[in-house]
Amino acid sequence: MRFRKRDGHMSTPCGVHQPISPASFADRVREWKRRTTGTTFLEGNFEEVIDMTNQDDLVYCDPPYLHSQTILYGAQNFNLTRLFTAIARAKDRNVRIARSIDGTNKSGNVSCDLPISEGLFEKEAFVNCGPSMLRRFQKSDKSLEDEIVSDRLLLTY
Repeated sequence: MRFRKRDGHMSTPCGVHQPISPASFADRVREWKRRTTGTTFLEGNFEEVIDMTNQDDLVYCDPPYLHSQTILYGAQNFNLTRLFTAIARAKDRNVRIARSIDGTNKSGNVSCDLPISEGLFEKEAFVNCGPSMLRRFQKSDKSLEDEIVSDRLLLTY
């Protein structure tokens, strides 16, 4: 995250957005702290972290999206098959995995095909994310009603 020098409001790295005031950000941090007390957050290699989990743990995976982020964040080296294999191992141990990934683009008219193994996930939901962040930059002042995207939320439980 970053903060603007001009007024101290929190900003985001890209896209059109409404920054929030330092006071509002502080309120969100306090609420986040309250809600996550007793939670352990880990950052690291996804295979190592997932393999450390135990029965009834919950893991949220938000790696690069294949259809929109392969040019960002060094995502060219990301291997979705390895992630799905690690998720399958965790599911066998009754670890709960929530995984977000590409859903639809072009206002829901194009479904993002993914190599998801049958039976790996128990539930799938699509979440409307509004206009595509990438297309906002590419089309600048043009209309984006045909550029709505949805994320796919996959749950192993």
